Amino acid sequence: MSPSPQRTPAMGFIMAAVLIDMISIGLMVPVLPHIVGAFTHGNDEQASALLLVMAAFGVANFFGSPVLGALSDRFGRRPVLLVGFAGLALSFFVTAMATALWVLVAVRLFTGAMQANIAIANAYVADITPAEDRARRFGQLGAMFGIGFILGPVVGGWLGHYDVRWPFVAAGCMALLNWCYGFFVLPESLPPQRRRPFEWRRANPVSALRGLAALKGVGPLVAVIALSSLAQFMLHMTWVLYTKFRFGWGPLEVSWSLFAVGVVSVISQGVLLRPLLARFGPQRLALIGMGSAALAYVGFGLATQPWMMYAVIALNLLGGVASAAVQGIISNAASADRQGQAMGAVSSLNSLTAVLAPVIGLTLLGWVSHLHAADPRMGLPLFACAALQGAGLILAYRFFHRQRAALQAA
Repeated sequence: MSPSPQRTPAMGFIMAAVLIDMISIGLMVPVLPHIVGAFTHGNDEQASALLLVMAAFGVANFFGSPVLGALSDRFGRRPVLLVGFAGLALSFFVTAMATALWVLVAVRLFTGAMQANIAIANAYVADITPAEDRARRFGQLGAMFGIGFILGPVVGGWLGHYDVRWPFVAAGCMALLNWCYGFFVLPESLPPQRRRPFEWRRANPVSALRGLAALKGVGPLVAVIALSSLAQFMLHMTWVLYTKFRFGWGPLEVSWSLFAVGVVSVISQGVLLRPLLARFGPQRLALIGMGSAALAYVGFGLATQPWMMYAVIALNLLGGVASAAVQGIISNAASADRQGQAMGAVSSLNSLTAVLAPVIGLTLLGWVSHLHAADPRMGLPLFACAALQGAGLILAYRFFHRQRAALQAA
């Protein structure tokens, strides 16, 4: 699986891989709840089934991500990415042919255990980027996520408008294309001299999270990541059903809303992040982004017309920069031979919140799903997201304030 020795790892290679990966994932986002709904009856049963399917991926990914991250520190980023691309392709094709709910649950368990592409991509970026430039580079990856969510959901929503299984076939083909790109084009970013032995005791999720919390100067940010990630995943897990219950949106309408999210993400992380980092620095920018996101969650919960959702998306231009800033801070605290483990631990933490998010978000949505669409209480899941993000903002502010005070005293 060795790439051509003439290929030098560069940002363009991993950005292309991430773009194809996110297009394939974005294709199925507008239709997954609807294919789950094909095996259920009624709003409550559909919400419960979607909770089971989402939680299956999160549980498997919680245990799998730190293992894959540690394996990438041992064998390199490229082989682990190839495993992830192959697992993703297989899961999409099986989902397209699923005839029962248990098949969806089983394939999500498999995919969660095999896939840590985002964590490995972040480690790849850390391998080839100087410490002072990592936050900007993570922002460029975020822009690729945005472009993927511009192209993927729109095509997925259009295909799903005719048949909810077609987007999964298209997504599987995109994942296979990415595997071919990784095999024939993508170079390895981690040289042999910077690799470290694989140790099971460090690869389990509990040890990985402890190691993340022990990173010099960033330990308390683990709680901030957890709160922000939980809020974001709750939004993701409830978006399709929430907009269906409140505005009557189907796959096509959802895909256009995700298109708008992608456009804003590309502008904020691909265009504005660099000058904003130069103006405010990673810490202040993280606080600004978290504050913007908290207000956006409130706006989504209060919206009573579809156009208001688009207005909130546009106004939340800075909401996406916080994750890139925090990611850069954490990456800079990890040594060169532990980037995969650190990014795997972050991914594992995100997976843990992805397990909790549907439990909390869909339960809250179930409590209010019987209400009239215009009832303000329909926004309960989004108000909970705002509270979580606000708590993360407070913790981050206190942590950064203590850091500055300690530096001034020194």
